[in-house]
Amino acid sequence: MLLEGKVVLVTGASAGIGRAAAIGAARHGADVAINYNSDDAGADSCVAEIAAMGRRAFALKGDVAERSTAVEFVAKAVAALGRVDVFVNNAGICPFHAFLDMPEETFERTMKVNLHGAYYMVQAAANQMVKQGHGGAIVAVSSISALVGGEFQTHYTPTKAGVHSLMQSAAIALGKHGIRCNSVLPGTILTDINKEDLADPAKRAYMAGRIPLGRLGAAEDLAGPIVFLASDLAAYVTGAALLVDGGMFVNLQ
Repeated sequence: MLLEGKVVLVTGASAGIGRAAAIGAARHGADVAINYNSDDAGADSCVAEIAAMGRRAFALKGDVAERSTAVEFVAKAVAALGRVDVFVNNAGICPFHAFLDMPEETFERTMKVNLHGAYYMVQAAANQMVKQGHGGAIVAVSSISALVGGEFQTHYTPTKAGVHSLMQSAAIALGKHGIRCNSVLPGTILTDINKEDLADPAKRAYMAGRIPLGRLGAAEDLAGPIVFLASDLAAYVTGAALLVDGGMFVNLQ
């Protein structure tokens, strides 16, 4: 019960890594507020699963690309659950597309959701933590793509590098307030983001073959690392980046 008595906020939590993080936090004793953009059924089932564990749960629908969503999410989570101890920035998109003819709207939308959204959400959560006066933990879901390129991800990889960099700078800015800021860097995780890209069995087999542990990741593989970084076990860890990739990155060198 590494998060017993804590309140955890998670963005993009109706499915995938965000959902796994929210449920993982609840399993470790936390009350959880989730943000989601469109999947009402997924959000409802996530809240129901958390409530079934005897934990309090709250969901707010909203687009993280809008700064107002961040302010509203934090304020309503505090109203419902009392405070913010941990914030997990997970919401993100990756509409795969070639570089030379990247549509402006695809590039701008990816930037606004992944990077602008992270900035505003982290800022809002940090302000609440500072106001409370007893520190906190922020964990951002970056990506192995922060460290390596992708032909059809030229709009996505800069945002994930930016999220990783945001955590490094925020760790410096917020350390004096007792707020720790770290990132996790998932490798190839089977989620809705890459479902179409990995629909080809040959490509899936190729991707799995590059991973020393011999398999693609599942969203649940991120829950443990996120809970660890959010917990007091990581009390002296800030500004760090934890690869959660089955060994893929070291095998690419």
